Amino acid sequence: MVRAAIVGLAGPALTGEERALLSELPPLGIILFKRNIEDPHQLRGLVDEVRALLPSCLLMVDQEGGRVARLRPPHWQEHPPAALLGRLHARDAEAGRRAAFLTGALIGADCAAAGFDVVCAPVLDRAVTGASAVIGDRAYSAGADAVAALAGAVADGLLSAGMQPVGKHAPGHGRAAVDSHLLLPELDDVDEDDLLPFRSLSWLPWMMTAHVRYRRVDPVRPATLSHRVLDAVVRGRIGFNNVLVSDDLSMHAVSGEPGTVASGCLLAGCDVALHCSGVAGQTRSVLEAVGLPDASARARLDAAAALAARRKRAFHPEALAAERAALLA
Repeated sequence: MVRAAIVGLAGPALTGEERALLSELPPLGIILFKRNIEDPHQLRGLVDEVRALLPSCLLMVDQEGGRVARLRPPHWQEHPPAALLGRLHARDAEAGRRAAFLTGALIGADCAAAGFDVVCAPVLDRAVTGASAVIGDRAYSAGADAVAALAGAVADGLLSAGMQPVGKHAPGHGRAAVDSHLLLPELDDVDEDDLLPFRSLSWLPWMMTAHVRYRRVDPVRPATLSHRVLDAVVRGRIGFNNVLVSDDLSMHAVSGEPGTVASGCLLAGCDVALHCSGVAGQTRSVLEAVGLPDASARARLDAAAALAARRKRAFHPEALAAERAALLA
């Protein structure tokens, strides 16, 4: 039975150590990064190898467009950053929403052809002047309504390609003054404008937590490890009742022994622990510490897969790419 974790791999092919570990302690899923992806032929071999070893495994990838993209030219399409779609939306709301949908569909088509199931996009965080650039042009807009409209359109596009989108980073990372890859950001409180896109898109099949400490809600723990934040804010005020996955637990915003941190995020209310380092010893620690997905998590995972299957449509990527190019010209 699979553990409630999605983990990374070290390189472009499974090592013997990884094969043994994943066979002994199978995870719910595998997430791939630039270090794992060279070209379509190599990626297909890796995906086939993972699926032969772990038949029910979910394959996840970060593919937002712009600077956060693991599938890149010359082998895959280049996709615009969120901020570019936001600027088009500010000039022409209908064109902006259409370009966002097309971008989601085209990202989804690339990811589906490569063998992925889950795409970590769209970003639901607002662009905030003076905040850390870690979000920056990954945000569609400073305006909550525009973020909700464009992120929702991207998610619709991803679903049309059969992909399960992941909204990030609940309950809001945009105002953070430091990069959570490096340090733990702190904010006084959650913000109503930050919450609006998450609340508007609470139907999304997946959301990812923020490694941010909101002092008035929980003065000790970041959201990812805080039952107070995940229960009262994400499940409560946002009303999100689908699959909740942690942000990468190997980021420096969270600290501690990997297995302890992974089990802590599940105790706080995450359905799935995400650990991306690909370091075998850390991965073993995570997989030994976490249990099986509980019944509610399993039901949410099944519902997410069913939604993507139900929303999948046939389309011609070349025609969609030409339409998007005309809109963005």
